[in-house]
Amino acid sequence: MILGSFAEGRWHRPAGGGAPLYDASTGEVVAECSSDGLDFGAMAAFAREKGGPALRSKTFHERALMVKEIAQLLNEHKDEFYDLSYKTGATKADTWVDVDGGISTLFVYSSKGRRELPNDYVLVDGDVERLSRGGSFLGQHVMVPLQGVAVHINAFNFPVWGMLEKLAPTLIAGVPAIVKPASATAYLTEAVVKRIIEADILPEGALQLICGGTGDLLDHMTCQDVVSFTGSADTAAKLSSHPVLRRENTSFIAETDSLNASILGPDVSPDSEEFELFVKEVAREMTVKAGQKCTAIRRAIVPAAQLDAVAAALKERLQKITVGDPRSEGVRMGALASRSQRDEVIQRIGELATECDIILDGRNAFDPSEPGAFVAPTLMVCHDPLKKELVHAVEAFGPVSTLMPYGDFDEAIALANKGHGSLVSSLFTRDPETARKALLGIGAYHGRLYVVDRTSAGEATGHGSPLPHMKHGGPGRAGGGEELGGIRGVTHYMQRVAVQGSPDVLTAVTHRWVPGSTEADCKPHPFRKNFAEIQIGDTIHTAPRTVTMEDIEHFANFTGDTFYAHMDEEAAAANPFFGKRVAHGYLMLSFAAGLFVDPDPGPVLANYGLNSLSFMQPLFPGDSMKVRLTCKEKVERIGSDYGEVRWDVEITNQDGDICATYELLTLNAQPGTY
Repeated sequence: MILGSFAEGRWHRPAGGGAPLYDASTGEVVAECSSDGLDFGAMAAFAREKGGPALRSKTFHERALMVKEIAQLLNEHKDEFYDLSYKTGATKADTWVDVDGGISTLFVYSSKGRRELPNDYVLVDGDVERLSRGGSFLGQHVMVPLQGVAVHINAFNFPVWGMLEKLAPTLIAGVPAIVKPASATAYLTEAVVKRIIEADILPEGALQLICGGTGDLLDHMTCQDVVSFTGSADTAAKLSSHPVLRRENTSFIAETDSLNASILGPDVSPDSEEFELFVKEVAREMTVKAGQKCTAIRRAIVPAAQLDAVAAALKERLQKITVGDPRSEGVRMGALASRSQRDEVIQRIGELATECDIILDGRNAFDPSEPGAFVAPTLMVCHDPLKKELVHAVEAFGPVSTLMPYGDFDEAIALANKGHGSLVSSLFTRDPETARKALLGIGAYHGRLYVVDRTSAGEATGHGSPLPHMKHGGPGRAGGGEELGGIRGVTHYMQRVAVQGSPDVLTAVTHRWVPGSTEADCKPHPFRKNFAEIQIGDTIHTAPRTVTMEDIEHFANFTGDTFYAHMDEEAAAANPFFGKRVAHGYLMLSFAAGLFVDPDPGPVLANYGLNSLSFMQPLFPGDSMKVRLTCKEKVERIGSDYGEVRWDVEITNQDGDICATYELLTLNAQPGTY
């Protein structure tokens, strides 16, 4: 099989074949891979001219629904992907992380995109900034899609998840992608892309694939493009210094190898649950994907008094791991991705052995003349880690980890930070104060802090499991980039713009009503309008209502809220904020609803909450209150019988002073559904 590249809307296969790709376990040739004959400049132009405009013509929600459709499609073809994944050396459990994890990431991003982003083309970022005394000149940060292409250069260890975790936020942002998988496992990525292309879910130019080298692709990058790279720190440094990327200030996101640490807390003893959890986690991170994970535990930092106990327990657990062809019954750890990867890991173990004692050596577990790329788990101990350097600088990207003893916890923090930046560090402790000390001590050096105790362990996802909700990336050696992190990942492919103008301008630009912009006197009452009929700016001003002492006391006795400021004249008079008895804040809200609600059945199906409630000034007995209710924003729920309407509510007293503000949320029926 000669792998194809999908470029400019069609499949291309090199006429002369390509470099052979091997089954990691059997050594058999799986495919040939080459990008010869591709016009990389034309691919970039095709993405910008075809894919970009097509994606940007859709709203965030429409793009998120496409991502969901892709996830559903790939779920139907998982058996095919599993069969290919075994050839990469991955076990069934490893493949679950890669294939199912990637598909799950699509589902999560689709859900968050529709829940947290507007059904619009512009993302509002932060609050309105008042730039003038009178309020006629305002500022608002917004985000819009970049008008370029995202180039995704992925690593060999996760050929499915590695592609999908970048692709989901990119597509939702409205940016087309060119995906370049690592050649060693590109046959699995190609199979996934084939299914996506065949399904015709994405518009033309939204997704292209390069199997083989990237040629002169980076020569064609612009300020509107993004290059997102996963791989070695050395390669990231070379790519980021590309003269065109530097000249154009092309956005570059890097997630690179790192010497992640796991710390056993000083409070943990060998007979505690946290001790067993630590040993289990280190062993798992050494053996999942044969240790070929950028998040794997490379340095296990333990109290000096527990070093022997940890070493014995970990060695015993690792010796039970069966290594071999992942298709064979009982095998728990497969092969490394290639023989060259195996050779590199063995070389790195030799380098680390100059500073460490090897207590479990997996280098000679298999005959090197055999075709499989196997290395068994290898465990080392560095007895004086604060004085060593290689152990904090050299990574064996396989089933290899080093134990490091510490004296006090400050020493553990220093050891964790000697890796000069990592993707994740974990801590096993029952003491919350130890967790806080760890955060303050190592947080600046690590992209994620994973804290485990017996309470969280049952549901915790694991030291080495990046989740779409949380950022994936780290400082320094880890690349300095960030991926995932929920909607933060989407914004990496967008441009933040500061818009300045009048309230009416900001309302028009954001499709979100801004105080001070035009109000439309709403007739009939806005609660008599269905979702389509309501317009942003629709406003009613209610009649006033006087709040009496009897109202306050009745509300207090009825609700049980007899706080002294409402019921005790002397105590209220001594309060520096009030000076006398005041109405309950929630009484104001209740009376406000009574002033603006239309009680008859109609298109308003439910009031499902309020946001950003602020009480600005007290309301005293004898004061009157009135309400302004304005349609602030509409969020259409595609495929639903209703949409979401957000109302800006302002309560004022008889002098026009603002007493309270909040955002009211209602669900309103679509035309013809109620």
